[in-house]
Amino acid sequence: MIWFAQGKPLPMNFQDLHELLRAELLRRIERGTLTRSRLAQQAGFQQAHISNFLNKKRALSLEGLDRVLASQNLTIEQVLPLEISTAQPPNAPHPATQTSDPLEIVPVVSPSAAMDEARISPAAVIETIQVSASRLNSNHPNRVRTSTPNAQWQRFLAIRADTQQSAAMAPLVSPGAIAVLDRHYNSLAPYRAHQPTLYAVRCGAALLLRFVDFDERCLILRPYSRDFPVQLLPLATHQTPADYIVGRVCLVFSEL
Repeated sequence: MIWFAQGKPLPMNFQDLHELLRAELLRRIERGTLTRSRLAQQAGFQQAHISNFLNKKRALSLEGLDRVLASQNLTIEQVLPLEISTAQPPNAPHPATQTSDPLEIVPVVSPSAAMDEARISPAAVIETIQVSASRLNSNHPNRVRTSTPNAQWQRFLAIRADTQQSAAMAPLVSPGAIAVLDRHYNSLAPYRAHQPTLYAVRCGAALLLRFVDFDERCLILRPYSRDFPVQLLPLATHQTPADYIVGRVCLVFSEL
């Protein structure tokens, strides 16, 4: 099926929806805000039925998905962790931009340039993409949360996700997908209520795409795929999460 968010098509099938909902429920269980027995009771299922769903041993029907969503006061928009769009060739207008909506040029750069260059030099640009100004401007300045140094950095740029980055976040980020970063957003305050925020995080010489929590002076880097481990990134006494968060992933362009 194709889900439309804010008038834009998001390709998604029934299995993808199952995985997104399963991941959100497991996150709530891991955080202690939900238990399997409470979920089964609230959704009107036997506990074994819910456990089989959470353990990927069976799927839910459409009616079952609706019951689980309703029991947790969730909507599909809240389950979607970020905006995913069908990729266009570099420099080709996005279908949503073939109107009077002006285009903005976003440079695609290496991870090291994304982490370290305040202003992107022409030599650092690998390619460019065109994104409608309205899509970038939907990242409202009132929601910007930036440290003082980053406020002077070039705000929007993009990277191409390599195999390692995409594997940990599959199926949300596919190999070769273009991830647009908002480098003026390096706060752990949720961008949207009830939705995890995807960040680009500095980890040594690598740039990782992860959901992030902070506890006991450690950044907790959470992959989407359960086949990858959670990583802990200890912070020195003088450091803050903003020293490692390069920016928020605000758009992902994935090839079908």
